[in-house]
Amino acid sequence: MPSSMAGASSVCVSDSVQTVIELYGTACCHLCDEAEAVLQLVGVHAVAIDIADDDSLLEKYGTRIPVLRRAGAELGWPFDAEAVIRFLA
Repeated sequence: MPSSMAGASSVCVSDSVQTVIELYGTACCHLCDEAEAVLQLVGVHAVAIDIADDDSLLEKYGTRIPVLRRAGAELGWPFDAEAVIRFLA
């Protein structure tokens, strides 16, 4: 995952409910870099989840990354700023 996302956290607060935003990807993924840029554009910080560290995540997301996830809902690549805003609304 992009180093700028490593260890970053994101919590969306809406009506006193906190939702963690996660970005699934891998360290050397140029599409993950592009996804991070989209998130930065809209001011969203996400917890970077490197799927290479977990066999079950690798199996689930290996051909789909990057994937943005919140509260069980997923937004698969490709996505743009408008799609991220709609997804998080």
